[in-house]
Amino acid sequence: MSARSRSTATPRALEPGSSTRRFLGLLRPVRGRFLAVVVLTAFGVGLTAIGPLVLARATDTLVNGLLGAQLPSGQSREEVVAALRASGRETLAGVVASTDLVPGRGIDFGELGRLLGVTVGIYSTATLLQLVAVGQTNRAIHHVMLRLRVRVERKLNRTPVATVDTYGRGDLLSRVTNDVDNTTASLTQAMGQLLTACFTLISVLVAMLYLSPLMTLVTLSTLPLAVWATRALVRRSQPRFVAQWKQMGALSATIEESISGHEVISSFHSGQQHVAELGERNDRWASESVRAQVASGLAMPLMTFVGNLSYVLVCVVGGLRVASATMTVGEIQAFVQYGRQISSPIGQISGLLNELQSGIASTARVLEFLDGPEEETGVPERRRLRGRVEFEHVDFGYEPGKPVLRDLSLVAEPGETVAVVGPTGVGKTTLAHLLLRFYDVERGRVLLDGHDVRELARADVRSHIGVVLQDPWLFEGTIAENVSYGRQDAHRSDVERAASRTGLDQFVAVLPHGLDTHIDADGANLSAGERQLVTITRAFVAEPEVLVLDEATSAVDSRTTMHVQRALAELQRDRTCLVIAHRLATVRQADRILVLDQGRVVESGSHEELLHRRGAYAELQRTRLEAS
Repeated sequence: MSARSRSTATPRALEPGSSTRRFLGLLRPVRGRFLAVVVLTAFGVGLTAIGPLVLARATDTLVNGLLGAQLPSGQSREEVVAALRASGRETLAGVVASTDLVPGRGIDFGELGRLLGVTVGIYSTATLLQLVAVGQTNRAIHHVMLRLRVRVERKLNRTPVATVDTYGRGDLLSRVTNDVDNTTASLTQAMGQLLTACFTLISVLVAMLYLSPLMTLVTLSTLPLAVWATRALVRRSQPRFVAQWKQMGALSATIEESISGHEVISSFHSGQQHVAELGERNDRWASESVRAQVASGLAMPLMTFVGNLSYVLVCVVGGLRVASATMTVGEIQAFVQYGRQISSPIGQISGLLNELQSGIASTARVLEFLDGPEEETGVPERRRLRGRVEFEHVDFGYEPGKPVLRDLSLVAEPGETVAVVGPTGVGKTTLAHLLLRFYDVERGRVLLDGHDVRELARADVRSHIGVVLQDPWLFEGTIAENVSYGRQDAHRSDVERAASRTGLDQFVAVLPHGLDTHIDADGANLSAGERQLVTITRAFVAEPEVLVLDEATSAVDSRTTMHVQRALAELQRDRTCLVIAHRLATVRQADRILVLDQGRVVESGSHEELLHRRGAYAELQRTRLEAS
């Protein structure tokens, strides 16, 4: 079956501005905790920014003591400065003039110890506040991602089959796993590192302005270059990250196909073919990934260069300021520290903004899925129906311009078994998809007891229809749990009664735990026939008025075919049954056989009647006999 073409319109989640807003909007449910993180981070970073100012005082105390001890006592500082200038030692005179030393007095170790103690207290408190902020961040992110995963899980359960076909299972799996994980990492960066970097930048700027507006301007003179480089890299890297995660989805689809089709691949010795395809997909992903990482990886070297350039300017201008007695050595030391600190958050912000493009791209893919169509929810109304099914002049195609059914009409009366046969690709399975409202018709109507199924809730429609597919699907759990899956309110007695009617009880009687025997995912520890018996019993528990059998015995081994056919006969009793048949031997007992060709019913009648006409059905029989 072909997947329908994707729309060429840009989804809301993928619009550039909308992507960023909705990425940050994920934090809305934890805005209270996020506010606490903001406050804690602000105080912690603010205290850290005060540290160099206290250390500047400590440095000046040390310098004053060292210089004061070398100068003659009994003179004032002004007298010492005048004497130095008179002797032509202008630089030293400027350094002495910029201090508040006392000639002849050495280092004040009491004051120095007090300042160092205050510094240790400031940094300890700042560290404690930031540790609390990290804990709150992790809790907030855990809550956000738990909600997001719950939304994704609920969406998966409400996603129409048509949408799943459109995305492809591998790409959908990548969206709900890889992209959700990448969103988690990016939100952690946004709430943690990016927030800290922004507050560090603000607090350092405030401290620098307090020390010297002129030196601040010198330090920030390189900032326009950093801003320009950051904006250029963000614009360049975001499309690369979107392409990278799209290629990851395609790669996941290839891996999923290799795992699910492992037996077929091994049987036909086609492993090398899949390895080559996987290698090609992997190369495409690696190519896009390298482009994205190269674009974002330029941020840190550029910011390092800008920081070093700023450092050189601070040292040169700062030395002149000390020599001119307009700043102290301690203040220049603090400015050098701040110069390093301000280049670090600028580099971090630049790098994080580029890395966040990857998270925003992943978030857009997740939100595009969450914004997609979904089936209505609700509890089905368990009212009895007669089970009359009618397709009235139905047109339908999975892709525009490629019709599968053309003006198709058929009727299955209550209790009647109608078989649908025809060549591959004529739309037999499509009838079941339309009846179950996996898809809706483009023209015409599908009626259930005279009601257009489009006017009924999907849950109501499906509650009256039992399905037994060609490939039985079982979940990991007990046999009883798999059987009761057909009806949520089924009791143990309902399961046991259904097992008795279908003959499943004879099979489970030899198992160590009977109906409570645990089976692996997809029933891997059961044979095909045993799995089919479980799915037939599951349909029996549902008590449907209409039954759809999509070649329910084609995958069953000969040893259990008789048991399965007996179970199907019991299941079909007093029910309208639509049999989709690929093997003509399974439809001989049908009340009526419909032959489909090119999306239309070309013949209708019993097995004997159709053979007697020597038309399309007889030709199908002859072709199958020759092939066998």
